[in-house]
Amino acid sequence: MEKHKGMITFGGNPLTLSGPLTKVGNIAPDFTAINKDLSPFKFSDTKGKLRVISVVPSIDTGICDAQTRRFNKEAASFNDVEIITISVDLPFALGRYCGAAGIDKIKTVSDHKDLDFGKKYGFVVDELRLLSRGIIIVDKDDTIKYVEYVSEIAEHPNYDKAFEELKKLM
Repeated sequence: MEKHKGMITFGGNPLTLSGPLTKVGNIAPDFTAINKDLSPFKFSDTKGKLRVISVVPSIDTGICDAQTRRFNKEAASFNDVEIITISVDLPFALGRYCGAAGIDKIKTVSDHKDLDFGKKYGFVVDELRLLSRGIIIVDKDDTIKYVEYVSEIAEHPNYDKAFEELKKLM
């Protein structure tokens, strides 16, 4: 498996990403994750829609919470866009969090079991067994149109740039 050392940091310390890096223009690989009700989530089931994948390390941290709330809030502005937040949090934790935080306009899924998303999109942080922070936008034909790997995990992604790119695709 491909390894990418030092592309991201946590607290300034370099970390290793595993998997092929996601690149604009590539076809988005299908992946399977787990819904909050423990049913399988297949990315291919969203084909034909414009999709945003918001990648967070853990929903129980301040920045991940803010990122998820921001996408939930913005979802109302984007008709016919599927927004998916993915982390390695357990499905039960995602369910609890969404209920408490009022997250009801986006889908939250767990990659904890197999890291299928993380391995296929190059977001697995080897040292932490978490996903790195980032944003991916995939068009209706499964072409990747935008990718951000946030270089410092403890920082926010560039929301404005992601929403700008999303608006261009609508």
